[in-house]
Amino acid sequence: MTKHPICNTISDSAINTAAINLHDILTLAIEHSPTQRAIVVWDAQCDLAIALTAAYRRCLPDATFIEFMSDTPETVLAAFKQLAPGDLVVLIQSTSFRLDAFRIRVELFKHAIKVIEHPHLARMAGAEALLYFEALAYDRDYYRGVGNALKTHIDNAKMAIINSGGEQLVFASAFEPAKLNVGDYSEMDNVGGQFPIGEVFTEAKDLEAVNGRVRISFFGDTSFTVNKPAHPITLVIKKGRVVNTLDATPEFDQVLANIRADEGEVWLRELGLGMNRAFTQNRTVSDIGTFERMCGVHLSLGAKHAIYNKPNIKKKTAKHHVDVFVMTESVILDNTVIYCDGAWRVNSY
Repeated sequence: MTKHPICNTISDSAINTAAINLHDILTLAIEHSPTQRAIVVWDAQCDLAIALTAAYRRCLPDATFIEFMSDTPETVLAAFKQLAPGDLVVLIQSTSFRLDAFRIRVELFKHAIKVIEHPHLARMAGAEALLYFEALAYDRDYYRGVGNALKTHIDNAKMAIINSGGEQLVFASAFEPAKLNVGDYSEMDNVGGQFPIGEVFTEAKDLEAVNGRVRISFFGDTSFTVNKPAHPITLVIKKGRVVNTLDATPEFDQVLANIRADEGEVWLRELGLGMNRAFTQNRTVSDIGTFERMCGVHLSLGAKHAIYNKPNIKKKTAKHHVDVFVMTESVILDNTVIYCDGAWRVNSY
């Protein structure tokens, strides 16, 4: 194993904070035991990946550490074959690891291996790396308590209103059963996924029952980077589709053009309730897959949302799922305000 020095841009104190948060993830969410084996596959292609690896060394001193760029794919696969159900694999990726046809997380899940993924770390540097470490904090009572309370409200709601900058987006429909990403895998087939976590998501049962306007402050651009326009963009939604925009930027116009080129129209599908309090309208990171957990509301544009099937949308032709983040003042389910002043206002069940 090739040794690499700790990067100079991330302090030892910050790495220690990451280690504390990772310890909680490992013990409280993943429920990894010292008697179980662990493999950490990492790379040294960015400072955040190096620092995160150092944090895992403090949490998992007996784990096997494999540097992805230095060892052969055969070495990595051979190590995986030595694992038993309930063991753990951690993937620390500056971009995203590829092992030919071996889809790492999918294949490991087939063998009941627990997986923690940290992809696209090279997109986050400097102060963003410190925010990333903060976002790894696992408050079990908050995530599970508030997360399940949000699910209960969603699953029983008949309609919703999102207020954003004087505009209203109305969901005149009940919702699909909400899904949780809160670090509780007791009712799931697999243990683990992409971290940081913190989200409850759903979509309208009747997509065409969504109408109104909504103002967005961020969107995922064509490079999967969080794009913040100088001014919020207003989306005009009619029968569940984006039919017009106000104050759009060329970058956002390109996103919509790409969707229309492939799908003909721009559906609004996911209603995501982000719970990670490390990320806000003012505390952001560049990677869209990480920032998706931001405490607030995000929506998806494009027909792709594989979790829920809709009879009028064919999976084979649904190619786009672009996250956009709402400048949210409040969220109302039926007659109950569940979000305002930047926080979820529900009681834990």
